[in-house]
Order: sequence, then C-alpha cells, then structure tokens
Amino acid sequence: MDQKFFQEGPRLENQFRTDPWLQSFLKEKIPVDLQTQWRPLLEKLGADAGGCLFQWADQAERHPPTHIPFDAWGKRVDQIETSEAWQKLSDYAATHGLIAEGYERRHGAWSRVLQMSLLYLYHPSSAIFSCPLAMTDGAARALEVYGDEDLKRTALKNLTSRDPKKFWTSGQWMTEKTGGSDVGLSLSRAEKTAHGYALYGSKWFTSATTSQMAMTLARPNGAEAGGRGLSLFYVELRDANGDLQNIRIERLKNKLGTKALPTAELELTGTPARLLGGEGGGVKKISTLFNITRIYNAVCAVGYMRRALALLQDYARRRRVFGKLLSEQPLHAATILPMWSWTWACSEFVFEVVRLWGREDAGEATDEDKALLRLYTPLAKLYTGKKVAALTSEAIEAFGGAGYVEDTGLPKILRDAQVLSIWEGTTNVLSLDTLRALTRECPLSVWSANIRQQAKALNDHAAGTALLAHVDQLEKTATVLLTQADAQQAEARHLAFALTEISMAALMCTRAQNSADESVHLVARFLLTQLKPFVAAPEEHWRQSMRLWC
Repeated sequence: MDQKFFQEGPRLENQFRTDPWLQSFLKEKIPVDLQTQWRPLLEKLGADAGGCLFQWADQAERHPPTHIPFDAWGKRVDQIETSEAWQKLSDYAATHGLIAEGYERRHGAWSRVLQMSLLYLYHPSSAIFSCPLAMTDGAARALEVYGDEDLKRTALKNLTSRDPKKFWTSGQWMTEKTGGSDVGLSLSRAEKTAHGYALYGSKWFTSATTSQMAMTLARPNGAEAGGRGLSLFYVELRDANGDLQNIRIERLKNKLGTKALPTAELELTGTPARLLGGEGGGVKKISTLFNITRIYNAVCAVGYMRRALALLQDYARRRRVFGKLLSEQPLHAATILPMWSWTWACSEFVFEVVRLWGREDAGEATDEDKALLRLYTPLAKLYTGKKVAALTSEAIEAFGGAGYVEDTGLPKILRDAQVLSIWEGTTNVLSLDTLRALTRECPLSVWSANIRQQAKALNDHAAGTALLAHVDQLEKTATVLLTQADAQQAEARHLAFALTEISMAALMCTRAQNSADESVHLVARFLLTQLKPFVAAPEEHWRQSMRLWC
C-alpha cells in the first residue's frame, strides 16, 4: 500500500439539507406556509451545525470549565471559568431563538415543533449547551404558571430574550446526597426572613452552575416530611456585585461525558430565595419543569442518533475495504438498516410528543391530547435514552479503531449519549412514572382506543390486523398487571417498551397511509416486524431474581 495513504475522516454537510427524516417530516406534516417561513432558519442552523457550532463545541470540549475557589489573597470567590466558545454557544442559542420561539408563540400550536426542530439540529454541535437550555425552558414555563408579575417582568423576560446581553439560563437543583429519584428525602430547609426565605442544605448535582438563576426544592420549617412538604423556590445566584449569594461551590463533578458543561456540588448557607406558588406541593410544581426537560432529553437523543448516522454515512462513502467502499458492502448495509429505521421511528414518536405539547401550550389540546402527552412524555424519554446509547455504540464500532480514538471526536458522542438515559429520570424511574400515568391521567383504555382507531383506519389490512392483535394482547395482560402492586413494578420496564413500540408502529403506519416517501413505508414495515406479544414473566422468575441477586 502507498505509504503516503491517509484515511479520510467523516465530514458534516448541511445537517438540515442532508437529513431525510426532517425533510420528509416537514414536507408531510407541517402546513405549507409554515414550511416556507421556517426553511431559511433551519437552513442556517443546519449549515452552522456543520460549521461554526461544530467548531465552538470542539473548542469548549478542549477547554472544560475550571473552579477557582479563592482569589490570590485568600478571599473565597468560587468562580467557574468557562471557555469563550461556551459563551458563543450561549449567544447563538439566544440570537436564534432556541428558547424564545417557544414563548413568542408566533406559529400557534406549531411553535414548539419549530423550536424543537432547531434544538434537534443545534444539540449535537452544542457541547451539551442544550442542557442549560432545557432547564431554562422549564424554568420559564414554571414562572409563567407560578411566578408573580415582578418575576414575569424580569426573570421570565430574560430567560426568553433573543438579546445575548440580556439572555439568562437557569439551573435545576433537585438532587441531594440522599439521592435524585426520591426527592421526598430532600434535606434542604427554608427559613422565613424579612424579605422572603433563606435556604440551607447541600445540592449534590447542579448542572449549568454558571446560570444566573435556578429552580430548587426545599422544606419550609415546620412542613411535613416527604414530597408533600417540599416547596418550589426561585434563586438568583449572584448579587448586584457579582458575588454568590451565600452559596459555596464545593467542587466540579468529574463526569464520564458532558465535559464542557459545568456540573457542581453546592452548599446553600442562607441563600436568599423566593417562594413560587405558595408553600407545599413543590414536587408537583417542579414537574412543570421536568416534563419539559424530559422532552428536551428525548429530542437531544434523536439528534445524537441522527448525528452518529450522518457521520457514519459520510465515512462509508469514503472508506474502502476489501476492494469496495464500505457503503457497497452488504453486511454493512444490513447493519445500518435497523439503526436508520430506529432513528427515524424514534424521531417520529418524539415529534408527536412535541406536537401534543405545542397544542397544550397553545390551549388547543383535547382531553385525549393531554392524556396521551402525559403518557408519551416519560415513554419518549426512557425509550430514546436507551436507544441512543445502543445506537451510538454500534456506530462507534462501525468506524473501527478510529471510533475509539479521542482525537477523532467520535468517542465523545457515545460518552455524552450515555447520560441521556440517566438525566431527568432513569429508565426504571420513568417506567414507574408510566404506571402512575396509566392509573391516573391516561388510563390504559385511552391509549388503546387511540391505537385501535389508527389501526382500523389503515388501508393496509394486514398492518391494521397486526396492530390490533398487539393492542389486544397488551391490554389483556396489562389490565391484570395493574391490579398487582409487585408484579406491575417488576414488569414496568417491559410494559413501557411495549407501549412505545406499538405507539411508534401505529404512528408510522398512519403516516405511510398518505405518504409518497418510500422511507416512511420501509420504517413502518420494519416496526411491525419488531413487535412482540406483551406477555408478563412468571412471578417466580423475578422473585427468584430478588432472592439470588438483590
């Protein structure tokens, strides 16, 4: 072989123009006048995702945040220094309305679809600046619902600003040393003062710690134990002089991925705070926030899935092995097909959730829309969180040794993707939340009626019959499970995955009904082959597992 040979690495073209799913989705699902209005912005973001954003993200990764606890004279300053590139990513997000689009509501119920399309393109080239954006959006919504007029004029206006000099981001402080999932164990307390409240306690994970404000939970003195005694508070991190307001930064977390994102341990030592929405009910109130962050999480997951495939697709057209391009190898094509199909299907499902969210945001959601949104939000987050880790792992392998070398930038996709199954609730936590949705806001009958309606409307009789059979089997098994406390928990993950896969198959088959896009039909057929009858494991199996391994 020529000793001067060098293998070409993958290149990123315009990430909007080269995205077959997004192009097809917009063409077939979005009103024509909106497509025309949106295209220039999406074209710009698609170009920048492979250009300046990608370069800034790389620079931010190479210069991660540092914690400076003291100045040269020993004064405690607790500064977190981030790179110039990190600030550029923030400025870009503000200027291009990644938060503002959701609150200006210029496009009515479709506003959230545009906003999340922008996020979908932005996220893979953002060095995870999408994380503070998620919490900022959640905080903005919480202030819309629970904030007083003063906070709406100030904090909310800053959170939704397009001016980088005025734009704020928000943190979300829930996790404590007692754990993140069971927030009822929180030990942080809130003492009344002449001007509001003072917060005391430790916060074990605080992402986006350089934000100007945060939403957090604490227990007012005398409040009952558990989640019901917690209240929601608004905190501004620094005073007019730029000094932290009775907040001590203990250290930055050394994480597997998300290296450019500052995540810290904090100690609150009398931090001034404002109560939101009255005392008590803090967990329910902050759910307004994390329902939004879960949707962001799912959009980011499918964005990463698409990015991994975009890089792999370009590489396969350059890499020659065994006398052929990688793209011409049948086994490579057979390996990519399910990856491509799952990416398409997950994207379709996630943006159905976004569509429902937009309808609710605009006050146009029906009772069925609201119920399905409640169910589909945890399903979309938990399912895509697992899929993105598996898919990016497969993509890294397809690059061979280059996929394992940090200099190529490829390993960070896998490292960053892994967090998406953990942030905003692990798979098990969200599976249990799915059970709550099924027994409260979205009874199983509402979901099954919706899927049956879609199945019966299909011209493809075989597809409709298959969907109906799977719905009947799931409903029969799940109806029994939901009456048995231990059994339903043991099968919660299995049930959540089955609900998602049937929902995705129904959605894609419905889309295929009137679609001229052969890819839509291919994915619909693929999903039908992946459906398995939902059958609960014998009770003895999981009880034996508990005895042996737990």
